[in-house]
Amino acid sequence: MKWSEEAQQALEKVPGFVRKMARRAVEQEVRKKGADTVELSDVTAAQAKYLGYIGKEADASKTRVAVVRCEIVSEVCPGVACLKSFNRRESHFKDYPGDIELVGFFTCGGCPGRRVFRLVDSLMRYGVDVVHLSSCMLLEEDYPRCPHVKQIKKTLESKGLKVIEGTHH
Repeated sequence: MKWSEEAQQALEKVPGFVRKMARRAVEQEVRKKGADTVELSDVTAAQAKYLGYIGKEADASKTRVAVVRCEIVSEVCPGVACLKSFNRRESHFKDYPGDIELVGFFTCGGCPGRRVFRLVDSLMRYGVDVVHLSSCMLLEEDYPRCPHVKQIKKTLESKGLKVIEGTHH
């Protein structure tokens, strides 16, 4: 399939690790409409179709929440209690005014929270407003308390994010 210069330049802005997948998706959409050349408008339309859910919606009253949890604990905990607490608006999720949306649920990446630093910028693109440190990072009974929780919190706050300690305990 042929690509216009503008469409090719737009594709080059897609991160390398997903560029092949993006190319296939765009070409599939172009084939569906019976064309044989990808134009910039095709790339833009595919972005809107496949990535439209990522950005922050116009509804400013919606609070976007993410949960970061312990990598080690994630090996034995599927996160059910955190998610139930969020879905039921219980415990640390009960005081949100209006509508809230879970936009991220991820692990820290292992000590010393190496993944958090890399994911903060991505979370910002998804419109996150608040990050909860999961209860497993804070408890001292069932699991050892995270020795890096203060640095993880500081990293998140340095990006202007509100950080709440706890999810379901």
